[in-house]
Amino acid sequence: MPQYRYKARNLQGEELKGIMMAPEEQELHEKLRMDGKLLIDCREIKQKRVGRNIKNSELSEFCRELGTLLASGVTLVRALAIISKEEAIRPHVRKVCSNLLAMLQQGYVLSDAMEEESKAFPSLMTYMVRSAEASGNLDRVLLQMSLYYQKKHKLAAKLNNAMIYPKILMSMLIGSVLLVMTFVMPQFSELFSAMDYLPWATEFLMNFSELLIKCWPLFLGVYAVWILMWSLLMRMPGLKRQRDCLVMKVPVIGKHQKTICTARFAQTLSTLYVAGVPMVTSLQIASKTIGNTYVECQFDNALRQIRSGKSLSEVLAEVRGFHRKLADSILIGEETGSLETMLVSTSETLEYEAEVAIEKMVSYMEPIMLILMGLAVGFVMIAVIMPIYSSYNLIGG
Repeated sequence: MPQYRYKARNLQGEELKGIMMAPEEQELHEKLRMDGKLLIDCREIKQKRVGRNIKNSELSEFCRELGTLLASGVTLVRALAIISKEEAIRPHVRKVCSNLLAMLQQGYVLSDAMEEESKAFPSLMTYMVRSAEASGNLDRVLLQMSLYYQKKHKLAAKLNNAMIYPKILMSMLIGSVLLVMTFVMPQFSELFSAMDYLPWATEFLMNFSELLIKCWPLFLGVYAVWILMWSLLMRMPGLKRQRDCLVMKVPVIGKHQKTICTARFAQTLSTLYVAGVPMVTSLQIASKTIGNTYVECQFDNALRQIRSGKSLSEVLAEVRGFHRKLADSILIGEETGSLETMLVSTSETLEYEAEVAIEKMVSYMEPIMLILMGLAVGFVMIAVIMPIYSSYNLIGG
């Protein structure tokens, strides 16, 4: 169960601070109210997660099988026993299912058992299951979560697959440059050294080739240090936030990034809200699925505004990094009393637009990579041909 660090006021107006466990923020608010305290602000204490993640595709399959078995009238304990004995699942997933089964036999409810297996199951799934247990429609919610994680897996797979070709082109570009510098250019060194004058491009390539051949361990070390330093710097929240902010401002690519981030948020928010999870809790969980720290960090202020009474559409309209379409659609839903319908419709529309955005980003990267390869090869050819051509002119003269 999550722990919250809270600020509250008692009946005498004194500000109090403390830590309390509660399933969600609404429950925390009720517990404090029963103690004669008014909640001012609270933050969930991040607990260190242990274990290994389950892939989205495996989560989808787990939810689908469990939901189907429960809908067929199989008890929860027996359903988990059946799933844990399947041969097709990975040993790690089998162990998680066995742990869930053991905890259920000890008297745990499924949501609490999932929370004990902290890293295996996302907080989104835990909250959805807890909401389903309260409403008595666990099988339907599990099938809904199966579809959610299937879509999430497909979107991530589409992004990864789309990046394969640009990565191949980049590898070919680097490989071609290294091949020319270490094998081709040295073949011309004797010829060029006998010349009185070399163009600047040829001289640069010859010097760089010689340096690369003699000091390749140094270059390799510098590259390894750069990779290590970059990974360490990107773990710093401030620098990572600045990087994500810059990505949002890049022409064309920034626009498509906004579409993808908005789609992720809208899909998670609609899934949680339709399942009956309170809006504040839904926003907290959905904000962690955006994939951009610059946008995510704005939700601390957004949640405070929601608690103070501002409408959801007003709050989301102020979030930098989201498409205006999301806030406008939610505003219509609030005015017409059909917020649930508008959230579902908007999430489906944005999901399609995110897929289109991924395809467009890749379509932009492919010609850029080809142009870079052409420039690199063209520069080398010009650098090699220019002195030879100059020599022929001198001989002819």
